[in-house]
Amino acid sequence: MTPPTILIIEDETSLVDVLAYNLRKEGFQVLVATDGLVGLESAQSKRPDLIILDLMLPTLDGLQICQRLKADPTTAPIRILMLTAKSDEVDEIVGFNLGADDYVTKPFKLKPLIHRIKALLRRPAPEAEASQRVAYGGIEMDRISYTVTVDDRELELTPTEFRLLWTLLRRPGRTYTRSELLDASRGEDANAFERTIDVHIRALRRKLGPRSDLIETVRGIGYRVRMRSQPTENADT
Repeated sequence: MTPPTILIIEDETSLVDVLAYNLRKEGFQVLVATDGLVGLESAQSKRPDLIILDLMLPTLDGLQICQRLKADPTTAPIRILMLTAKSDEVDEIVGFNLGADDYVTKPFKLKPLIHRIKALLRRPAPEAEASQRVAYGGIEMDRISYTVTVDDRELELTPTEFRLLWTLLRRPGRTYTRSELLDASRGEDANAFERTIDVHIRALRRKLGPRSDLIETVRGIGYRVRMRSQPTENADT
């Protein structure tokens, strides 16, 4: 299974070094940005599992970043842990109103912070109404009305196909193992096995038609939805 990815957006380089070193020791993949705007762009392109987000940053502050990420259905599921040197409760309340999942006030102890990070990653991502819809690469999905459209043409998907496409489409560029996709897509079918994912992917590609090349095979691992900047790979399963 691919280890969770954590993005640290923090301009205090000594703190970044300590956090990155210890998180990697815990088995996490770590990305770093020391500038607010760069951090936002990294979050949008890399789709990490969790962001450690400082409140005060150059170019774009943590609250603005949190607001933009939570307003976008493709990044809304990302868990956000905010760091603040302020004791002012207003900042903390505003942060939670914008969708932050937790906050820690500086200075903090490292071990409890890592425990909180692990707890956040175990917690199911919140499903606000905005995050019940996703649109990417000409495909639109709505989990409220349970509809899928491709270039304004409505598709009929099985429940398993819907769950599988939903999982992939919410995190473009993220590679999912067959085991992860099986867990996300099988619903009530506890007897499904990993290679059935290949069958569902082939069915999805047929139904997606001209948009089928969005689903890439990552050989020996699983599948992902291609980022717009990535070249198309061989679509054979």
